[in-house]
Amino acid sequence: MNQRAAIDIRHSTCPHDCPSACALDVEVIDGGTIGRLRGSKRQTYTAGVVCAKVARYAERIHHPDRLTYPMRRTGPKGSGQFARISWDEALDEIAARFDAAEAEFGAESVWPYYYAGTMGLVMRDGINRLANVKKYSRFYSTICANVAWAGFAAGAGKVAGVDPREMAKSDLIVIWGTNPVSTQVNVMTHAARARKERGAKIAAVDIYDNETMQQADIRIILRPGTDGAFACGVMHVLFRDGLADRAYLARYTDCPDDLEAHLKTRTPAWASSICGVPEAQIEAFAHAVGHTKRSFFRLGYGFTRSRNGAAQMHAALCIPAVTGAWQHEGGGAFFNNGAIFGFDKTLIEGLDQLDPATRVLDQSKIGRVLTGDAEALDGGAPVKAMLIQNTNPMTVAPEQELVRAGFAREDLFVAVHEQFMTETALMADLVLPATMFLEHDDLYYGGGHQHISVGARLVEPPGECRSNHEVLQGLAQRLGVDHPAFAMTPREVIDTTLKASGHGGIEQLEADLWRDLQPDFRASHFLDGFGHPDGKFHFKVDWGNVNLARKLRLGPWQEMPRLPDHWAVTEQADAEHPFRLATSPARSFLNTTFNETPSSQAREGEPNVMMHPADAAEVGVGEGDLVMLGNVRGETMLTVRLSSGLRRGVLIAESVFPNRAHRGGRGINVLTSAESIAPHGGAAFHDNKVWVKKADAPLAKRD
Repeated sequence: MNQRAAIDIRHSTCPHDCPSACALDVEVIDGGTIGRLRGSKRQTYTAGVVCAKVARYAERIHHPDRLTYPMRRTGPKGSGQFARISWDEALDEIAARFDAAEAEFGAESVWPYYYAGTMGLVMRDGINRLANVKKYSRFYSTICANVAWAGFAAGAGKVAGVDPREMAKSDLIVIWGTNPVSTQVNVMTHAARARKERGAKIAAVDIYDNETMQQADIRIILRPGTDGAFACGVMHVLFRDGLADRAYLARYTDCPDDLEAHLKTRTPAWASSICGVPEAQIEAFAHAVGHTKRSFFRLGYGFTRSRNGAAQMHAALCIPAVTGAWQHEGGGAFFNNGAIFGFDKTLIEGLDQLDPATRVLDQSKIGRVLTGDAEALDGGAPVKAMLIQNTNPMTVAPEQELVRAGFAREDLFVAVHEQFMTETALMADLVLPATMFLEHDDLYYGGGHQHISVGARLVEPPGECRSNHEVLQGLAQRLGVDHPAFAMTPREVIDTTLKASGHGGIEQLEADLWRDLQPDFRASHFLDGFGHPDGKFHFKVDWGNVNLARKLRLGPWQEMPRLPDHWAVTEQADAEHPFRLATSPARSFLNTTFNETPSSQAREGEPNVMMHPADAAEVGVGEGDLVMLGNVRGETMLTVRLSSGLRRGVLIAESVFPNRAHRGGRGINVLTSAESIAPHGGAAFHDNKVWVKKADAPLAKRD
């Protein structure tokens, strides 16, 4: 007689690089196997909904191709030839190679490199403690959100806003620069509730007819990099037609008269000539937001992928200030709640050991750094040794030809701590097996909402997998460095961090499951003043002094417009490169996470590029044809997917597929630039000019 499996429902938080940080109910089967993951109804933002890829997490955590023991490379870099070794051998070798690099070239020749494969504070940021204690080169995060953060803080004074659950109480939800059906499904939960319960309208502003746009009542399709022009055209109409809330403007904003005078020439005709949106649509959108006091602007990460993205985010954010929407429940704006959590990460990151004189290397410029670019190296020593956790730069970093050349260096030692044999792991000298989030303890916060939580270890990891924290402990011991966190368990680090941050201890937070830190209504709506010292919303921006901690001034920030405007610094199409390319997120991938799961692979198929039918006809290609895309940075091959839901001259390649999925082995980021975006750096993934031609002969895919 078969005994039924025992299923225990436990709780956790999704750790992946997404602002939703979904609250999870997790099936643990017979104490050791993960079953279905569901969004928890006990947390009011997740509200019982989770994306399909995380719901099927069992196929990832129990995947037969997971790395389960340390390995040393035995063949050429990238060959996939490795031999099993012990953990002691691996850690001893890493420490020896780091010490050798330091002895010959100085401590800054070692560069610990990481990112957001997990958003847990202990497992993501602990690597900074090793860098700070050893005075290795520090890591400057630029690949994701710097640009949009700066644009929002420039207006509001800090990165926080209206409770995102208030979308359900709105009469018009403007989803701008994000495709939440694919990337933040919970946004649609609350927007759909407003539509059902209040008859609310949903407006989508983006650069192509994506899955969110298809659910919207108002659809605005822009040319890439022209959001600022559209926003200015809208605000021109608001002032012109008496829809600006002048009492609100006088009380809560810095220079409404200057803004109105500035916008006199930013007519709908002017805006339309830049953004491609017909004048009638600009007028109609302006009247929709102007006549709907409960208008909620849900602004997204698309702004952060363009050279003028900070100015565009600021321009979009100015609209609810002009209408006074911030005064009303269900009105105002939200991008991220980063400013409300107040975590003291001194212990996690070893900030008490940070030496400001230690050089900082730009994450996005890894290709330039590893190929010896003097500017990228800040005039210092070459990078000779790396430990990489939580990221896959061989696929996701811009300027892939340089990245590939850098990792191919025989004099570069690389240890990669990973869950699967990624394309970065294939280039490593040592590969170490890593735990997944249900196999270790960590601390989480939801940038897209207001909750903090502890994600507890629910099952044992397979084989010899070790957590990031354990790897850092082992290296610290061998490198002879001392810091209290290296001697603590993750739970002890979490407990101490919570107490130092004024959040009580770990047991209190675990009892809460997901603690709600949303400020009250007045604070969330800035009714007692915005985050600037003068308490005003700023239409006029000092881009050199945006209120963001630990940010470098990069890119042409001195040239940024002081008032909202179209800033024409994007990479413009020309006769040789007649198309603009954006590499928007694919629904079933999260950067390169879930590339390995069968359900995600089946849904996404092979790499493709959306083209307007008229553009395809001019190039001489049709649905399913192979085309080569290229520019001065490189070339890649994709399959044509015809779509009339984008402006002429615009291409969309939903990504990120592994390089090996592309015929010829060159992925989409061979086309993207690492040029710094003002005012604090970033990578312009949606801002590329390219040529297109029909592929003469299909190249074989790489294995």
